[in-house]
Amino acid sequence: MRSRTRWLVGFTALAGLPLSFSAASGAEPALKPAADAVNADSLLGHIKVLASDAFEGRAPGTEGETKTVDYLTGEFRKIGLKPGNPDGTYVQDVPLVGFQATSVTGSLAVGDKTIGLKFLDEWVAVSRRQAERVDVTNSDVVFVGYGVVAPEYGWDDFKGVDVRGKTVVMLINDPPVPDPKDPTKLDPNVFKGRAMTYYGRWTYKYEIASEKGAAAALIVHETEPAGYPFEVVQGWAHENFDIATPGQQAASRVAVEGWLTLDKAKAVLAASGQDFDALKKAAAGRDFRPVALGSRANLSVTNKLREVRSRNVVAKLEGSDPKLRSEYVVYTAHWDHLGRDTSLKGDQIFNGAADNASGVAALLELARAFTKVSPPPRRSMLFLAVTAEEKGLLGAKYYASHPLYPLESTLADINMDVINLWGKTRDVVSLGLGQTTLDDLVAASAKEQGRTVVPDAEPEKGLFYRSDHFEFVKQGVPALNARGGVDYVGKPADYGRKKRAEYTQNDYHKVTDEVKPDWDFSGALEDLRLLTEVGYAVAQGDRFPEWLPGTQFRAKREASLSASKTTRP
Repeated sequence: MRSRTRWLVGFTALAGLPLSFSAASGAEPALKPAADAVNADSLLGHIKVLASDAFEGRAPGTEGETKTVDYLTGEFRKIGLKPGNPDGTYVQDVPLVGFQATSVTGSLAVGDKTIGLKFLDEWVAVSRRQAERVDVTNSDVVFVGYGVVAPEYGWDDFKGVDVRGKTVVMLINDPPVPDPKDPTKLDPNVFKGRAMTYYGRWTYKYEIASEKGAAAALIVHETEPAGYPFEVVQGWAHENFDIATPGQQAASRVAVEGWLTLDKAKAVLAASGQDFDALKKAAAGRDFRPVALGSRANLSVTNKLREVRSRNVVAKLEGSDPKLRSEYVVYTAHWDHLGRDTSLKGDQIFNGAADNASGVAALLELARAFTKVSPPPRRSMLFLAVTAEEKGLLGAKYYASHPLYPLESTLADINMDVINLWGKTRDVVSLGLGQTTLDDLVAASAKEQGRTVVPDAEPEKGLFYRSDHFEFVKQGVPALNARGGVDYVGKPADYGRKKRAEYTQNDYHKVTDEVKPDWDFSGALEDLRLLTEVGYAVAQGDRFPEWLPGTQFRAKREASLSASKTTRP
């Protein structure tokens, strides 16, 4: 806990700075102009432009992208920020590939019996190898439990079994390990109990299958642990996107990524003489070993491919300290949304006002606020509007794998994805609370605002792993994704929950996500002042933010910093 204490002391002692804008208003010349710069009218103005029909839903590779990129670069230039790309521009090219399966076939052979897989009804599959056709032929099928390799928990579902060229079948979510003190609950010390870890995300499961050299990976879908119905997975039948990669690198991915319905998985296992429930129970223990099913998979995917050239937009505020200006604090928000669907009658444009024109408007406001700080922060600040979040965090992923500035010199990423649009709250929700020393900064600033920091009320949904900051996290960079709370001032106790539920039901990823006349930015302004303050504290601090002991990404960060020649204070 020593590092947490030193970090907090460093924050509170920063040149005698107060902890919040409210305290700064009478005495702190560095932060008061920034506080005054953030205003509701400007936020709303940006949202109205970005979410207008003229921007056509801001889909990557469309005229809507061109208008969005032009608007953002123009605003960054107007604010007075320098181009964020070292090549002298405000953009980073992001090469994408669009792929849509035109034919998907699959079957499993058990002895002399063939079990067909009916596409969409019984299984869904894609290939991200960026090839026009992939085939998996006579591939031995192995059940690998939850498909998790987690050294920090002493967990290995593969147990040294060679699955190269094989088809692995795995369960969704984390292994549900019972609490030894209360078997009716999950052990909070293993995979965080009820909260999802990254090991539970489907993206991880395909990644580990690729790492192990499997030919195909099939996840058994269950609505409750997945957090969404099979209909969501069926959306893979539409065009998907990925980062364009060289042939050899693309070929390193598992050839076929698929999902089986629960009923079909049970039938497949039964045909192999196995009971699904018994296997699932066994998979919740450390002593589980892979089970060869005695069946062979024959899977085929034919793709239609196209190139999509997209762009991240990035601006820079150079740090004032000559020794530290080559270190960075990054703010991110995704500019893209779902574009338009010409097959719809009536309104065809997914304007994405809340998701995420609001976050991009916040990014522009924070950028403007930091230009008012005099002198500028010691370290440099990057304002990064990323593309293709809705396609799988691809713009953030591209930046994290092709950083314009070294990630070992990047202190933290602070992400904004849908801001609070319904008024002031007594709390702040921090997704992933309890993982980094950034928590101390958020808690201190929130306290000065008379607010508390609370964790995500639905940790089992894994929201921490589903927004752009997570691509930085996967590379070991500490990240913060704080959003408006749920305890609204002057509202009934369940107001926040109801508003979120209404948004999810009525507007999320629908053409109705437009500017609303009843929006109240008072809470958003408090949130943005808090995030500005936290970023400023990081930029001024005497050490890098750190992952806490036992967290999943600590080792990645320590290895990165150890391998680099970066000199830190």
